[in-house]
Amino acid sequence: MTTHDSTPVAGSAVDTAPVPGSAADTASDTAPAAGSAVDTAPVPGSAADTAADTAFASVSVSASADDRRAVTGKRRIAFAVYVADAGQLPGLQALLRSLALTCPALCEDVVVLHPGLPDASFDAAHRLHPRLIPRTADGRHDVFRLDGYDTVIALAPTLVVLGSLDPLLRLRTGVAAVPRPGPDGVPDPRNGIPDDGLLVIQRQDLDRPVPPAAAQDIPESLLVPLNSRYDVRALRLGDDLAVPEGVVALNFADAPTACSGPAHAARTRFDLDDEAFRAAYLALPGAKHPDLLLHLALPFPDGSRPPIDLVRQLAEIHRGCGHHDLAVALLGEAVADRPDLPRCHETLGVCLMALSRYEEAETHLLLATASPDFAPRAYGQLARLAWLLGRTEDARGYALAGLESDPTDANCRAWYARTSETVTAGATSPGIPAGEQLAHVALFADGEENAGDKVLPEAVRSCFTTDTGPGRWHQQHAHLLVDEAGLERLNARRAVIVGGGGLFLPDTAPNGNSGWQWNIPDDVLARITAPLAVFAVGYNVFDGQRYRRERFAASLRALVERSAFFGLRNHGSVARVRELLPASLREKVRYQPCPTTVARHLDPRLAEPAVREDTVLLNCAYDRAGLRFGHDYGHFLAEMAAAIRAMSAAADVRYAAHMPADERFVDDLRREHGLTLPVEPLYLLSNDAIRDLYRRTRLVIGMRGHAGMIPFGCGTPVISLVSHPKLAYFLADIDRPDWGVSVHERALGARLAERALAVLADHPAAVADVHDRQRALWSVTRENLALLRELTGLPDPFGDPDRGPGAVVPAPRSAADGDHPAPSPRTAPPTP
Repeated sequence: MTTHDSTPVAGSAVDTAPVPGSAADTASDTAPAAGSAVDTAPVPGSAADTAADTAFASVSVSASADDRRAVTGKRRIAFAVYVADAGQLPGLQALLRSLALTCPALCEDVVVLHPGLPDASFDAAHRLHPRLIPRTADGRHDVFRLDGYDTVIALAPTLVVLGSLDPLLRLRTGVAAVPRPGPDGVPDPRNGIPDDGLLVIQRQDLDRPVPPAAAQDIPESLLVPLNSRYDVRALRLGDDLAVPEGVVALNFADAPTACSGPAHAARTRFDLDDEAFRAAYLALPGAKHPDLLLHLALPFPDGSRPPIDLVRQLAEIHRGCGHHDLAVALLGEAVADRPDLPRCHETLGVCLMALSRYEEAETHLLLATASPDFAPRAYGQLARLAWLLGRTEDARGYALAGLESDPTDANCRAWYARTSETVTAGATSPGIPAGEQLAHVALFADGEENAGDKVLPEAVRSCFTTDTGPGRWHQQHAHLLVDEAGLERLNARRAVIVGGGGLFLPDTAPNGNSGWQWNIPDDVLARITAPLAVFAVGYNVFDGQRYRRERFAASLRALVERSAFFGLRNHGSVARVRELLPASLREKVRYQPCPTTVARHLDPRLAEPAVREDTVLLNCAYDRAGLRFGHDYGHFLAEMAAAIRAMSAAADVRYAAHMPADERFVDDLRREHGLTLPVEPLYLLSNDAIRDLYRRTRLVIGMRGHAGMIPFGCGTPVISLVSHPKLAYFLADIDRPDWGVSVHERALGARLAERALAVLADHPAAVADVHDRQRALWSVTRENLALLRELTGLPDPFGDPDRGPGAVVPAPRSAADGDHPAPSPRTAPPTP
């Protein structure tokens, strides 16, 4: 199957039908054959998926956003409207209302081009849309040169939107438009396209010294004809013809304003005052974009009591964006003296927990347990809260209560297992003097959690000591609150090592004490007396992710000031963190590669030549899918299917799932493209088994950071599917940016297959290149470890850097990492 990324044949038309039963974010686009009919139809559920995930990406309240599209290749999409004079402003407002009421889950920038109207002219339009951006322009032709955007959907103030525009956001090539009709009334590309109609412009294809001065100047080779329903002329309908079913955009250009009839009745529906428009939007069923919902719901009208479901929905949006204080303000007033609102109490409790207001949070979560429908979820949150505070027995009791409410609740079952294991481990912990141990603050994954987070802590420890178990190390989970007792335990150790992993992330286990993943108040951090080292931590904010930096920046500054060593795992993280620090502290931030990338130098078993199987392992990630894929998931899936088919001729392609959620790719690939991949569930394997699997394959193609770094560290060639800046940062560090392909790449399938087949064709050279790149990372690591030995007073476990084969090198081991039988590779079950 080809996609819209293949340039259409001149004169062809586009028709994209929905994929039956699709659960993907967007359906794959099918490119037209020459002369085929054109249409683009929406995929059920796609807008809802995108809107839900972009709650993190774009919210109108004050926040800062990380914009790294140059690193990830993520497309930036905008609508553009040219307003020639003040008389067209009512048309602009009707267009904005129609866009919101017809596509409630869609909210991209709307750039309003104008010849120099006063700013106040756009006040009414600003009330209708949260992302309205007025810009002066010489004329409508400036839509072809709109800086800062990759895809521009040009509309006109004579248009109203009656159908979904989602399919247009998935177009990837050329300039799409409805051609002028020929003598028989049928759109004919040979007649060109009108200047006052809808256009979908891919700026990449117009990258020329002189952009088109008008629509008719677009080269025929770039024209992607659209079905006429994307630009139906009201003038042709007159006063008596009904608006055809399925019309997406109705254009009133040149139509008499005094006429009546079905077409004008369709437009009149959008002539609403602000209050009526807000009410109409809020009354719509289904998914709504969080930006639009917040903008049109708040502030509530004076004297009105908003529906409790709306209040909770707005609070959930604030919570998703990390604005827990705003969520608490909304819900606190709504639930006052209302114990009969369990769902609201649950949300309020979670938000209070994120602000580290734990006592209040527990009260509201307990109120939520009164409802059988919400009790299991509330008990799961109570178990997490008690665990955060070190009340392990209470956490186990809450988890057990949740299981009594619903024996199938996975979250409560996981907390019951975790807290039971903690109690058992604590009872049998070896009596090693505290002063002989190092404290390790990190994420410690268990159960079916992320495989990379299981391997990483052990890799960090093996940089310092041959014994990576509890005999030498005191384990402090980063999410646990560091209280006075916790501070005493840390200060009793020889040193405190914080890392590795992407701990600088605001929305994973949020807390009000630090604004990142280590749950430590500033005053407690200031009283750490043991030597403190931050080792191979990553700045993991997603491209486009918005968050409040004030608390994080203050905590970060205190952490850098207190640290004797502060090393981040890629130069991209170094640059991002330095941006948040005063000049006096920036030079303390240094580069320390993730220890998983030098695993061959830490474990002699990995340094031995691998007996490789004729396989390629593939991995994808789905957390924050809207931030990863935007509107390009259907394109990504189709391109990956093409690449897999090409690679399958040279090797057995298998799927490496770092956590159960990763297996969505296998399900979507089978359903949408008829391809089935065997699954290797890495989340069920021991650390040794994970490393062994990666070192025995010939190539790993991964979207998760550690789906690249772990195999690279084992000496296996890698190709990164870049959907997060950290993957590009790592490839830049090893001076191999060509080992990455953006998930938004137009020719993703062809480029990925070409690179993969080249690696397989000359595999020894590819492995040698990995080893060569690794030497530079090991050299940096050795230099940093020399500094850290002065800090910890520990001997060098590696001896001479140029050691011979007889040198003593630690073999990583962890008491918690028993070798479990590796399950047989399995194929995902067929969809019912």
